[in-house]
Amino acid sequence: MGRLRKMLTPATYGTAPDTGLLILRLGLGLLMMVHGWSKLIGFNEKAANFYDFLGLGGQVSLGLTVFAEFFCSILLVFGLGTQLVLIPLTILAMVIVFDVKGGDALNEKELGLMYLMGYVALLLTGPGKFSLDYFISRKKE
Repeated sequence: MGRLRKMLTPATYGTAPDTGLLILRLGLGLLMMVHGWSKLIGFNEKAANFYDFLGLGGQVSLGLTVFAEFFCSILLVFGLGTQLVLIPLTILAMVIVFDVKGGDALNEKELGLMYLMGYVALLLTGPGKFSLDYFISRKKE
């Protein structure tokens, strides 16, 4: 359990890199929240025609998408549970790039690939010191 805690304890890299991680979190989170919000407010209308992931049905697939795009993105912006909320966001980006747009040309996949690369980068680095994760981890010490 100690090793897992150490892996999930946010590192600090210095003011400039930590500011870069903050900007990356804010940019990815706020922009993805817009996608999630539009699906959330039109949930009932969109559910019938939504992409059916793994045969779960349009409503369940849309619910999982809204959870990742809107709710996980809110937590990403604040840097709370960052590496955990990046798991559904990364999976979502992978489904979009490799399944939904799998047969499309590269220019059709660019946005999804950009989100995917940003999520993977944050998953590997953590949120940085300008995050609630960092603040909470320092309070425990």
